[in-house]
Amino acid sequence: MAAPCDTTRARLAVFDFDGTCINGQSGSLFAIYLLRGGYLDIAASLRLSWWGLRYLTHVPHRQEEAREIILRSLSSLTADQVDQMMANFHDEILLPRYRSEAVEEVKRRRKEGCVVLLVSATFHPIAKKAADHLSMDGVIATEMARDGTGHYSGEIIGPVVEGRNKLSAVKEWADRHFGIGNWVLAYAYGDHYTDKELLSKAEQPFAVTPGKALRRQARRFDWTTLSWK
Repeated sequence: MAAPCDTTRARLAVFDFDGTCINGQSGSLFAIYLLRGGYLDIAASLRLSWWGLRYLTHVPHRQEEAREIILRSLSSLTADQVDQMMANFHDEILLPRYRSEAVEEVKRRRKEGCVVLLVSATFHPIAKKAADHLSMDGVIATEMARDGTGHYSGEIIGPVVEGRNKLSAVKEWADRHFGIGNWVLAYAYGDHYTDKELLSKAEQPFAVTPGKALRRQARRFDWTTLSWK
């Protein structure tokens, strides 16, 4: 049974994006999209593949690296052109990948009266399109720095929104919008073991089609596991 809404504090329902709301990883899908469009050369593709291998095998890596490789490959385009490319990528590639269960869960939490928030390591323009598509109340994602010429500089503003950074970013967003102590993390949804910090602070955490590491974590702490196909 869903928890009743707290009328004295804002109740947040926070959703991860990759592997939770959609089937697949938007970052790797975007890299393939760029490769097919002729924007990524072989050298950049190999560097991204090496980064992805380290990510999958939990070898230490710098989260910013993959984003920097992609942005530098798009340095000939203005920031507005890159934003439009990311919007097109969302509509062409990601729209068919939305999980119907995720769409319905967002609707259910909104109907319940929760503030629904998308938090993702993906680029902000992609996440913004996703949040708009899902009719969410807010979005937190990785921001890109612009230079004085109207291009992306290739650098990331602040930390990549992943792992424990997701929890701190949600706290900062909620404190800014509602005030310290005026909100509660009612629900959190994630698919990856790095989402464990965010899930651990929710009143009701959900491990969505989790991998082995998160599945073990969910069993250990008695978190609800959802199988979204």
